[in-house]
Amino acid sequence: MTSISSVLPQASPSQGIRTLARFGFAAKGAVYITMGILALLAATGMRGGKTADKQQAVQTIQDLPMGRFLLGLIALGLAGYVIWRFTQALRDTENKGHGAKGIARRIGYAASGLFYVALAFYAGKAAWQNTAVSSSGGRGNSKQSMVATLLEQSYGPWLVGAIGLFIIGTGIYQIWRAYSGKFAKHVNSSQLPANQQQIVYRTGQVGYTARGIVMAIIGYFFVQAARHSNASEVNDTEGAFDLLSSMGPGVLGIVALGLVGYGVYQVVQAKYPVLNGV
Repeated sequence: MTSISSVLPQASPSQGIRTLARFGFAAKGAVYITMGILALLAATGMRGGKTADKQQAVQTIQDLPMGRFLLGLIALGLAGYVIWRFTQALRDTENKGHGAKGIARRIGYAASGLFYVALAFYAGKAAWQNTAVSSSGGRGNSKQSMVATLLEQSYGPWLVGAIGLFIIGTGIYQIWRAYSGKFAKHVNSSQLPANQQQIVYRTGQVGYTARGIVMAIIGYFFVQAARHSNASEVNDTEGAFDLLSSMGPGVLGIVALGLVGYGVYQVVQAKYPVLNGV
């Protein structure tokens, strides 16, 4: 006798992971687009503009019409992105191998996932309880308190400085990916209309460059904190935007527009992904 389950379409674990990954790219893209637009508005002096980090961008999404529903989707999407990153690390979907370099890359995938765990939690909590995500001051104080604790150790300045140099190196790597074209391998451009392929590629280049610049500035903050043994010099994306703004609204506007481009590219990746190993 034929059972009902045998005639219904069955979703494989790999199909589920692919769906989570695509949902994750879209959610990440929405956060970056929001963050970039807020900074762009600030650069042009328009109402509602502000230099914001990812959690403040999530707060802005919550304040939109149907914001609580949208925030719930963002939280689920970011959770999906975390799961995809851990899948890449544990299943070695990119075939990095078990050598020192391969292990380092896979740890990087896991670290990327961990970076979004807190953001997914904050977004989910805000959507569920309909409360504010968090105050920027609280987040900044938490990060600075952690660095201050490290700086009290004999090895602290060296460790904080190493963290800063690592972040700077990661930012430079993002810029290298932009101009080497390495970033493009994660989007199936053959599915894009011919007249859009070059536009999407250039958007990705600009986006990865802007993201690299912001990351390098954040790393610079850590290095300065280590040099001066002053945890208060540590800052996040908001601080990076403020530094760019001090160079002129045009500088902030260009980088902000680039982050919007990065977010758009993530949305394109959600639509036309290349997901190896699943």
